[in-house]
Amino acid sequence: MAQKKIIHDVATGKTTVVDYTAEEQASYDDYNSTEKVTARKLEEIRTIRNQLLKDTDWKVTMAKEKGSTLSSGFKTWRDNLRKIPQDYTTETKYDELLARDTDGKLTHSVWSE
Repeated sequence: MAQKKIIHDVATGKTTVVDYTAEEQASYDDYNSTEKVTARKLEEIRTIRNQLLKDTDWKVTMAKEKGSTLSSGFKTWRDNLRKIPQDYTTETKYDELLARDTDGKLTHSVWSE
C-alpha cells in the first residue's frame, strides 16, 4: 500500500495529499521491514539492560571492597538482566520487554530490581 504525504504550500495556503515517490516508498518499506524493526527493538532492549547493569555496578564494586555480600534478590535480578538474550527470543517477547505504562515506565518485571 502506497504511503501518503501532505504537502503544504505556505505561499498559497494550499494543502495537497500525494503518494510517496517510488524511492520514498522503498525507503519507508526498508525502514519498516520486519528485520529492521526487530533489530531496533533488540538494540533498545540491549541499551536499557546495559544501562541498568552499569547503574548498579557500583553496588557490586562497593560490596567487594567492603567484603560484604549482596542480597540474593539483587544478584538474581542482575543475572536475569544478563540472560535476557537467551530468555527472550521472539518479537512478542521483545514487545513485552518494551511495554510501558501511561507514565512511560517499563512494566516488565525483569527491569524491576
